[in-house]
Amino acid sequence: MDTVSMNLAMDVVDVSRWQFGITTVYHFILVPLTIGLAPMIAVMQTVWHVTGNEQWLRATKFFGKLFLINFALGVATGIVQEFQFGMNWSEYSRFVADVFGAPLALEGLVAFFLESTFIGLWIFGWDRLPKRVHLACIWLVAIGVNASAYFIIAANSWMQHPVGVTWDNERNRPAMNDFWAVITNNTTLAAFPHVVAGALLTAATFVAGIGCWWMARNIWRAKQLEKANATSVDAAADSDDTVDIPDTVSPSQVSATPEQLRDDARTLWRPVTRFGLWLTMFAGVALFITGDFQAQIMFKQQPMKMAAAESLCESETGAGFSVLSIGRQNNCANIDHVIVIPNMLSFLADHRFDTRLQGVEELQAQYAQEFNKPDQNFAPNLFVTYWSFRAMITWAAGSALLAIAGLWFTRKKRVVESRRFGLFALWMLPTPFLANSSGWIFTEMGRQPWVVAPNWVDRLDPLRISMLVNDGVSNHTAGMVWVSLITLTLLYGVLGVIWFALQRRYIIEGPSARSDDSGDGDDSPDVDAPEQLSFAY
Repeated sequence: MDTVSMNLAMDVVDVSRWQFGITTVYHFILVPLTIGLAPMIAVMQTVWHVTGNEQWLRATKFFGKLFLINFALGVATGIVQEFQFGMNWSEYSRFVADVFGAPLALEGLVAFFLESTFIGLWIFGWDRLPKRVHLACIWLVAIGVNASAYFIIAANSWMQHPVGVTWDNERNRPAMNDFWAVITNNTTLAAFPHVVAGALLTAATFVAGIGCWWMARNIWRAKQLEKANATSVDAAADSDDTVDIPDTVSPSQVSATPEQLRDDARTLWRPVTRFGLWLTMFAGVALFITGDFQAQIMFKQQPMKMAAAESLCESETGAGFSVLSIGRQNNCANIDHVIVIPNMLSFLADHRFDTRLQGVEELQAQYAQEFNKPDQNFAPNLFVTYWSFRAMITWAAGSALLAIAGLWFTRKKRVVESRRFGLFALWMLPTPFLANSSGWIFTEMGRQPWVVAPNWVDRLDPLRISMLVNDGVSNHTAGMVWVSLITLTLLYGVLGVIWFALQRRYIIEGPSARSDDSGDGDDSPDVDAPEQLSFAY
C-alpha cells in the first residue's frame, strides 16, 4: 500500500471512530436515566397502590412523563448504534457475527419487546386496566430496560474479554460454542451491577434534585403570597412577574394557596426527595463496591488499560495511586506525578500493598513480541484514559454532595426552604450523567487499540481471537464517513435540544393538581378520562 492510501485508510479509521464515539456518548447520556428511573417510578406507583396516598400517584405521573420523554429520545438515538456496526465497521461485524448474534437478538426479541409492549399498556392503561395489572406493567418495563442493559453489556464484555468461542478455520473467525459462558462472562457479571448502580445514582439524583428545587420553590412562593396578602389568582400572578416565576407554571400552581403550597412541599416533595436522596447514598456505596470488584478484574484481563489509567509507565512493586500528574500525558517520557498515594494502586489491584504491576512500557514490549508487531502502539491514549477515569470519580462526587446536604436539610420532618440550595440541587443534576459518560469513555478508550481485546487470562488463542481497530473498519472513503459524521452529529444535537427543552418545560410545569388525579380507587376502567391521553403525550 502506498503512502497516500495508508493516510486515507487512517483517516477512515479515525473518522469512523469519532462518529461511533460521538453518537454513543449522545445516546448514553439518556440510557442511565431510563435504566434507573423505571424501577423508581414502579416503586412510587407501588407505594400509591398500597397506601392509597394520592401524592405518590401525582409523583408517579410527574416523573413518568419525564421518563417517557427520555425513553422516546433514547430509542431514537439508539437506533443508529447497531446500524453503524454494518455501515462503518463491516469487517468487525463479520468477525464477531457468530457471537454478537445471540445476545443482541435476545436484547431485541426479549428485552426491547417486553419494555416497549408494556410501556404502551402503562401509558394508555390509566383508568382502563385494573390497578394491579397496570402496576404490573411498569414493573415489567423496569425489568425489560434492565434486561436490555444486561444483554448489551454481555456483548460489550465479550469485546473486553472474549470467552465461549473456538476458532472456525473455514470462515476464518471465532464461532460461539458455549452460549452460557458468553452471557455469564465474569466481565459481564462485574460490569452489569456497576452500570445499574450508576444508573440508579443518575435517576436518584434526578429525582432528588428536582424534589429539592420544588420544595424550596413552593416554600418561597408561599412566603411571597403571604407577604403580599394575595387576594386573587391574578394578584398572585402579577406578583410572580417581579419575583422571577416562569411563565410555564401550571394553573394549579398559580392558583394554589400558601397552605396548599406548603402542604405539597411537606407531603409530596419531601417524601419523594428523601426516597431519591437515600437511593443516591445506596447507589454510591454500590458503585464503590462494584467498581472495586471490576477494577480487580480489569487489572488481570486488561493490564494495559489500568496502567494507562494511572500513567504507570514503569513497572513497580507497591505502585502508588496517582491523584494528580502533569506533563504531556500521552508521552511516558514527560509525565510528572505530583500527588501520589503510596502503594494504593497495588492495593486496588488485588487488595495487597506489595503487588507488582506492569507498566505501559513493559506491556508494550510484551504485546509487540507476542503479536510480532514491533511497529504497533498497543497503549491507549494516556491523556484520555487517565483523565476520564478521574472525571468519572469527580463528577460522581456531585451526587454524594447533594445526598448528604439534602438529607441534612430534610432531617426531622423539615423541608428545604433555601432557594439557593434548590438551585444548587438543579446544578448537581448533570453530574451523574457526566460521570457515567466519563466511565464509558474510559472503558472504551482504555481498550484501544483493540476492538476485541485478547484474552490473556484464559489464553483463548489470543493471536486469532482478537482484532485491532484498524482491521475492523469498512472499506469506505473518508469523505463518505465525514458526511455521515456531520449529519448525525447535527441531528443528535437537535434531538439533544428537544430533550432538554421538553424536560425543562415539564419539570417547571410540575405535577397535576390533586383534583386531576383523584378517584374512588375502583379498579374498573374509565374510558372517558381524556386527561390520561394528555399525560401520554
